[in-house]
Amino acid sequence: MLEKTIVGWNLNSADGNVLEGQEALDGITPTPFINTPDLQPTLNTDLMTSVTQTSSSPQTIVYKINPDAVWSDGTPINVDDFTYMWKTMNGVDCKTCEAATNSGYDQVKSVTGSDNGKTVTVVFNTPYTDWKGLFGPLYPAHLANQHGDLAASFKWLEDTQPTWSGGPFIISKYDKDNSITETANPKWYGKTKTSLDQLVFRIITDQTQEVPALQNNEVQAIFPQPDADIVNQIKQIDGVNSTVGIGLQWEHIDINLQNSMLKDLKLRTAIFDAIDTKQIIAKTVGQFDSSIQPLGNHNFLPGMNGYKDVVSSTGQGSGDIDKAKQQLTSGGYTGVGTALKTPSGQAVQFRCSFTQGNVLRQQTCELIQSELGQLGIKITPTSISDLGGTLSSGDYDLIDFAWVEPPFVFANAAQTWTSTSASNYGHWSNPQADALLKDASQQTDNQKAIDDLNQADTIMTNDAYVLPLYPKPYLLAAYANILNIRGNGTQAGPPYNDQEWGLATAS
Repeated sequence: MLEKTIVGWNLNSADGNVLEGQEALDGITPTPFINTPDLQPTLNTDLMTSVTQTSSSPQTIVYKINPDAVWSDGTPINVDDFTYMWKTMNGVDCKTCEAATNSGYDQVKSVTGSDNGKTVTVVFNTPYTDWKGLFGPLYPAHLANQHGDLAASFKWLEDTQPTWSGGPFIISKYDKDNSITETANPKWYGKTKTSLDQLVFRIITDQTQEVPALQNNEVQAIFPQPDADIVNQIKQIDGVNSTVGIGLQWEHIDINLQNSMLKDLKLRTAIFDAIDTKQIIAKTVGQFDSSIQPLGNHNFLPGMNGYKDVVSSTGQGSGDIDKAKQQLTSGGYTGVGTALKTPSGQAVQFRCSFTQGNVLRQQTCELIQSELGQLGIKITPTSISDLGGTLSSGDYDLIDFAWVEPPFVFANAAQTWTSTSASNYGHWSNPQADALLKDASQQTDNQKAIDDLNQADTIMTNDAYVLPLYPKPYLLAAYANILNIRGNGTQAGPPYNDQEWGLATAS
């Protein structure tokens, strides 16, 4: 056993796929900009010496890569890696590559290299507002290209446990459904050399097992989805520091528009009017954080430039049962308040799905069960073991989950809400909103981009597709002898700076 080891937390990967554990992969896949605890994209000065926009017409970004930056086999990180990412993500060069998003990459005209590939010049056909979110995480083109064409190599990267790294750590062992072990990368080129020999990321899918694992020193840090019991239990563990904070995470209820009954706007509106967001907060996250208020936007969080409450004025989330009943009556429903039936006589009943073992989401679905029961709607709280699979397959009616965002609002909006996006799981579609989302992602005028996004948000709110609940708090708990570990409420999580982590020496 190596001397300096930290064992950390739940990766929330229900099927144990190593590529699902993005927090662990952040230690091996480099990116030009890092998502930091201040919720801003910050230049990764280990990988890049500079990144600058040199022209706005056409928009041109010049990336200067650290001359010492190499993959773990000694191959330089260079323009080839940028080009490979562009071609697998732009939706043109590889039509079968199942990229999470084409946004931004589909607007790039060219990617060229100079200075032996260490300077990368990216020219856009049309401006891209969130250009700082592109080209990360990078993958090693020289290895991918050994496995066939773009489609074959992309699949190889997706399916294969990485034995390579471009970051401070390298995966040395993967125990499916149990853990990912990383050891220090001997070819790490960053300015801060790792003081840890080893990091072990435990895969703990049962939320109730995280605190006992910390208390028994089976893990030294956890980053759980907090509830009042977890927060209070952690406070009782000697030698453990904990932090509750707000980041770029928000909880919401989504409606699946593939359900024929839920295609009816009057029914959807009645459902959202009857749900009482303040009551949900009071019974869940309000138990340990009294500052949390209902969220009124699907893209901006309170405190962000651009935040505007577009939800409250509609009555959605107000818990107005009488208004909801009026909506249903005017829509021709019968059995309002007792056993609701559609105008064609179908019983109205739905599942409210939540992640297995997540106490807060179970409580939320139970509250919704009670609230919608007053309309005569039968709700069955339903636990699911695979959130990603459930969303992708569309096997849900109502579902409670959270988005955990990077700080790229306009790109996120296009990816999440555009009608053609694979991340638009409930299949909402509105041509006017699509046009506004597209314009927001191509703006050089930031205020115009904000206005576009809020107009699109208003359209979606009126369509009663997704009900935002609240900004979701995060919880980081770690033993006091772990140095430089910080809460980070973005997609990166605390491992954003794992090269700086260390263990205090006993005095």
